[in-house]
Amino acid sequence: MPAHTRTPAASAPAPTRSRANPGGNANVLTVLGPDVQPHRSRKPPWFKVPAPGGPRYRELHSLIEAENLHTVCQEAACPNIGECWQRGTATFMILGDTCTRRCGFCNVKTGKPTWNDPLEPARVARSVARMGLRHAVITSVDRDDLPDYGAGAFVGVIRQIRRQSPRTQIEVLTPDFRGEEMPLAKVIAERPDVFNHNVEVVPRLYPVARRGSTFERSCRVLRTAKEMGGEEVVTKSGLMVGLGETFDEMLETLGALRDHHVQVLTIGQYLRPTENHLPIVRYWHPDEFRALEQAAIALGFEHVAAGPLVRSSYHADQHVPQPEPGIGPLAQRIGGAR
Repeated sequence: MPAHTRTPAASAPAPTRSRANPGGNANVLTVLGPDVQPHRSRKPPWFKVPAPGGPRYRELHSLIEAENLHTVCQEAACPNIGECWQRGTATFMILGDTCTRRCGFCNVKTGKPTWNDPLEPARVARSVARMGLRHAVITSVDRDDLPDYGAGAFVGVIRQIRRQSPRTQIEVLTPDFRGEEMPLAKVIAERPDVFNHNVEVVPRLYPVARRGSTFERSCRVLRTAKEMGGEEVVTKSGLMVGLGETFDEMLETLGALRDHHVQVLTIGQYLRPTENHLPIVRYWHPDEFRALEQAAIALGFEHVAAGPLVRSSYHADQHVPQPEPGIGPLAQRIGGAR
């Protein structure tokens, strides 16, 4: 029977396509457990951050809008957008604002992408130069619709930044390229200073949090990137907590990342964007993040940032040595993009 003519059994609930239930009838609570936080529950006091709106924030907002660029700061509703933009730093999201995957935690919209602007790399690089960044972070939505999964766009941005802002360090935060080596090789051949690919959650949570991906594939991407880039490329990954993972599960995951030659690590608290996303099981206390940080350092990570509001690109310029202060007219006006 064709799929469009099927009807669910009378006793079965109607399938949904929400991110909290991305598999249709998948019982998310079977994985997360029955005790989850209500969507409107009050957050612990350590999540209070100033509302964005300072003069530097407004200046960067105007610049990014004028260039018709996307930032993950906006699309993912990052809680640190005010602080980071006030510092004069931002994470650019290339290849549009529509993702081909439907991760249960992510606030970026999903659908059929249409974005294809060959001039985007030049516009991103122009903004990096004008902002005077010493460390630029470039990420993208998943583009499983493209033959090279978007690798060519990363290549274009790296080359343009090297031309227009040659003293800027470049960090790329890429998708998994479906585990294929050729797209990854194209990116690593450009020698970004940092190659970042987030595993996001412990392996047990992949079926509900990262459908379309596997933990093993993500680890393989990180290991291959290090093997291809050698000492010229620093490897980095990020994890979230709050979806029912245990401390022991986190330690096992950290060990797996070290085994795959990851050098830099970020760990932050998952915050539920909408009621259609995965529910929060619990909020980890800052003391628990400190314990994770100490455990990660003991495993041999070269730099670890762990805390409730830490995100993959939060203070990314501090994750690797920086030989230069910010450069360029905007950096000079705002005291340097540090």
